[in-house]
Amino acid sequence: MLKLTLEAIELVDAIDRHGSFAAAATRLNRVPSTVSYAVARLEEQLGLRLFERQGPRVELSAAGREMLDEGRWLLGAAATLESRMRQVATGYESELRLVHDSLIPTEALIDDLRDFEALRCGTRLRLGCEALSGSWEALRDGRADLVIAAGEGPAGGGYQVHPVGTLDFVFCVAPQHPLARARPPLRRADLVAHNAVVVGDTARSLSDRTVGLMAGQPRITVPSMTAKIACQRSGLGHGFLPRACVEADLARGSLVALEIEEARPPEVFYLAWKTGAEGRALEWWRERLRRPLVPALLPRSA
Repeated sequence: MLKLTLEAIELVDAIDRHGSFAAAATRLNRVPSTVSYAVARLEEQLGLRLFERQGPRVELSAAGREMLDEGRWLLGAAATLESRMRQVATGYESELRLVHDSLIPTEALIDDLRDFEALRCGTRLRLGCEALSGSWEALRDGRADLVIAAGEGPAGGGYQVHPVGTLDFVFCVAPQHPLARARPPLRRADLVAHNAVVVGDTARSLSDRTVGLMAGQPRITVPSMTAKIACQRSGLGHGFLPRACVEADLARGSLVALEIEEARPPEVFYLAWKTGAEGRALEWWRERLRRPLVPALLPRSA
């Protein structure tokens, strides 16, 4: 009988991802002592150490890392098999992974989530958030079934798209920023001496996407558009911001719009899914989100 089960791999995976037995226990809704016992029992059965203990923190041993390198593939394959079996039986997937661009707050989809849960179809929802090319990469790499993504998708195709809105951008600085007193239109030479504030691209393997950033230019990289707006409002740098998100700032003067020589064209947002992908949950979400999402779902400054 095999000593290594999918449940054991899932346990080791949770400990590695969360850094401790206690954190993994919380994630798995278990008591920490049961997690410690399960790992000790597994190590005894296998006759090797899976973790190196360093106080409350633990790290995978070389054997444990080898186990997870292959084991995570097995977990993914098992999840895919489970989903296919359930889809054959009911038409609904066991899980649907929806990834949206970081510009759209998850709470903007609450009504959609509530209506989907009211179906009681049994499909588990897994929501994710990525910036710039990250959403497209999640779809390409099979980490998402449906994405709301900014800009054109990666070369090679293999996916279907439906446009869900266009976003206009405006170049902004705080009124106290030196560029606010510069003579318009601003040129590249005017910008290069000052910090640009940029949202970090979350793509892991696709090339980082940047807009209006010059080689060697000083920059502050932030995790979200909300953080970018806050930094620019505080005078820490310059950059393009979605006009719909900063209209109130522009009206009260906490941000100033500047004329720039190289303006940023509008950004198109897309709903996208893999070609040939099926499932009633995916179909429900595709139809539900075939509406103007941008700029309708974007946060506005108060």
